[in-house]
Amino acid sequence: MKISEALSRRRPSLSFEFFPPRDEIGFWDLYRTIEALKPLAPTYVSVTYGAAGRTRRHTVELVGRIKADVGIEPVAHLTCVGATRRDVAAVVDDLVSKGIQNILALRGDPPEGTPQFEQTEDGFAHANELVTMLKDRYDLCIGGACHPEVHPEAPDAQTDLANLKRKVEAGCDYLVTQLFFDNDDFYRFRDQARGCGIDLPIIAGIMPIVSVKQIKRITSMCGAKIPPDLLAKIEAVEDDQEAVRQIGTIHALRQCEDLIQHDVGGLHFYTLNRSTATRAIFQHIKGFATAPAPPAA
Repeated sequence: MKISEALSRRRPSLSFEFFPPRDEIGFWDLYRTIEALKPLAPTYVSVTYGAAGRTRRHTVELVGRIKADVGIEPVAHLTCVGATRRDVAAVVDDLVSKGIQNILALRGDPPEGTPQFEQTEDGFAHANELVTMLKDRYDLCIGGACHPEVHPEAPDAQTDLANLKRKVEAGCDYLVTQLFFDNDDFYRFRDQARGCGIDLPIIAGIMPIVSVKQIKRITSMCGAKIPPDLLAKIEAVEDDQEAVRQIGTIHALRQCEDLIQHDVGGLHFYTLNRSTATRAIFQHIKGFATAPAPPAA
């Protein structure tokens, strides 16, 4: 099923994101983790691509197995990093041959040690170019990424929104946000997006904090901020991982409850391949996150 069809039937969608390990043992451990999610009936699970497409083979293999064997709808991430247009088309051909109907189209982050994104010769420079190619050549549902707190490479919010609108006009069917911890940032962004004509379902990216060191590293790379009161709470118990996990889980749960009350298009959990906290939140909110999607205007 295409994710756009699922979003038209019932909102909010509930989904998980994983990244494929590089070794075979880790691959099968993750496969079993995803398989165990089936009783929760998530709308979909997405699988990342890795910097410079390093996990390309595992991404394709994992989404293919999820589709064929697990019975959860998979979304394959696809980036422009380190690949020609022909390389990208070959990956998509492989995905389509495995029955994959959903792709999250991304420019991608530069490889570690590279200060900025560099376009590959005969490759794509921007995500909107990738979206255009996918829509022209395939019958796929295409998701796009967005940043409630502005893309770290964008000079300002207006420029970021203009770039996002180009991507939407190229053919995106829905959007998924970068992680955030202050719902007001999401609501402000959603209003601005609607104000400039972006009228797609916007799925909120949620990451429960489980490690102070880890979340500081992640937010420094993606441009998200941790509210001062939340940061003070987790820093006060930084050496107690269970206490940090409890604070992070409760904060994420309160975020989700508030987002659902404000008609969010979906909730997408960044799991970092650890499903304990996200499973707990998922199970708590699933009972009241099952309202039919509003009728089309």
